[in-house]
Amino acid sequence: MGLRINDIAPNFTANSTNGAITLHDWIGDGYAILFSHPKDFTPVCTTEFGAVAQLAGEFEARNTKVMGISVDSVDDHMKWKRDIEAFAGAPANFPIIDDTSLTVAKLYDMLPADAYLPDGRTPAHSATVRTVFIIGPDKKVRLTMTYPMSVGRNFAEVLRALDAVRATDGVPVATPANWVPGQDVIVALSLNDEQARAKFGAIDVKLPYLRFAKAGK
Repeated sequence: MGLRINDIAPNFTANSTNGAITLHDWIGDGYAILFSHPKDFTPVCTTEFGAVAQLAGEFEARNTKVMGISVDSVDDHMKWKRDIEAFAGAPANFPIIDDTSLTVAKLYDMLPADAYLPDGRTPAHSATVRTVFIIGPDKKVRLTMTYPMSVGRNFAEVLRALDAVRATDGVPVATPANWVPGQDVIVALSLNDEQARAKFGAIDVKLPYLRFAKAGK
């Protein structure tokens, strides 16, 4: 069975562009995002790593660390970083894990169902090693997204999803479709109307089971 939401994110120690990293120690007391790729020097992945480099300040403001995983060596990663930084116009200072052994890809169940991994494999062999994991300070998986090779990830959505995870963490609320920070949140069904008003103040009852409140109350 694959990795599920609320599972403890499997811990690992791996070499990276920032030296040896043990995942749980590296996460510390904040949030973390792992985003993986099938191969260095590939076009879609270069644009995605560039997008993450450009968003470095946004992740830092959210107490969130970002780690890239690619199934190539640190030497290749260091060379590839030059292309990423030239394309993005921003430094790519986040660590990129060496997963030539596919240890992390297998640990996180990121390989396609029909994966065939010969020597000299191409990106197509490890095609769906293109997954996003958002991990909480408790080291639990909070959210996952998996993309095919042909679809570049929307990192504005990754950032929005991170904001939603953080906004609902330990609070009896959920976020509605298309929610962005600053908009109202949905009151959890675990609270009745009286309890909801005591906790959040005024609530907007659209339906008996759909009640909105101001965020951050």
